Amino acid sequence: MLCSLFFVGILGTTFQKQLQAQPAGEAGEISKREVSLQEIQLPSSIDGTLQKSLVWIPESAKTEARPVLVFLHSWSAGYRQNNMDWVKLAAERNWIVLHPDFRGPNSRPEACGSELAQQDILDVLDWAQKEYKVDHNRVYLAGGSGGGHMSLLMAGRHPHRFSAVSSWCPITDLVEWHRFHVKDGVPGTYAKMIEKSCGGAPGTSGAVDLQYKNRSPRVWIKNIGDLPVDINAGVHDGHTGSVPVRHSLWAFNEIAKVANAPLVSEEEMEQLWTDLRLKNPQPGDTVEDMEYGMPFYLRRSAGTARVTIFEGGHVAVPTSAIAWLEKQNRPAQKASPQVK
Repeated sequence: MLCSLFFVGILGTTFQKQLQAQPAGEAGEISKREVSLQEIQLPSSIDGTLQKSLVWIPESAKTEARPVLVFLHSWSAGYRQNNMDWVKLAAERNWIVLHPDFRGPNSRPEACGSELAQQDILDVLDWAQKEYKVDHNRVYLAGGSGGGHMSLLMAGRHPHRFSAVSSWCPITDLVEWHRFHVKDGVPGTYAKMIEKSCGGAPGTSGAVDLQYKNRSPRVWIKNIGDLPVDINAGVHDGHTGSVPVRHSLWAFNEIAKVANAPLVSEEEMEQLWTDLRLKNPQPGDTVEDMEYGMPFYLRRSAGTARVTIFEGGHVAVPTSAIAWLEKQNRPAQKASPQVK
């Protein structure tokens, strides 16, 4: 049941200092007062265990419908990860902010895109929709790296619960990411974490391979329907970071197949990987987008999805993400069966 709620603390001092060091945004006033994230605990609607989240609720959410930003922590982190750049931008706009743990770092079966982790995100969203006034046309989901992985998995498994999804440098194929992090037959840190989550290395058994499949956004992302999804990756990622840009392009291609849109070719993927540029960019790859905030080398669209490969590494850019999200307006359902 979601009616039980425990406020177990306030996180304000450390985060607040970092927030107030930022220049004021469009609304400005938020930087003049304290922004404290409250820690809550909610019982999982699957296994009943208390699951933690950080939340920020604007006063106006008690009387008028406010947008929601569900922001997801990265691969090796948990709900206490400092993502105040995102919180600040949302708070300036008087959005509700939800920062769930969804079972913490991805190094055990309960985490890493499990059914439990998915439900933890939905549980805290259900709580906000019950306790406060929520604009159901503006329920946004975002994350980078491991949060990018989970945001795309949620987009494919629960597309009706969100109005738009912004994913940055996401892992989309766990088998391929495991392979990337095995050198000379020796699994690195991320490969070991995947094995702990999925029960072993790929090929260990049919049951293990099913775990890799079920936790890979590439398998599910084709189910987004008309959900706006924005996928972004830095062209240097995989060289200076941990997630090659192919992961973003693979996910986009799965969406493009359903939308009968042109795919990003394997040749183009290889050019971005080896040369960091396309030899023959399409017109959309070189269009100027001042709001995006950085140069990019590939931009393609398919249905309601977009992918951008930009000048950068394994990073997310909150200002660009929030600017795109706040333009999206799509009804999100309070509840719907997940995609099977």
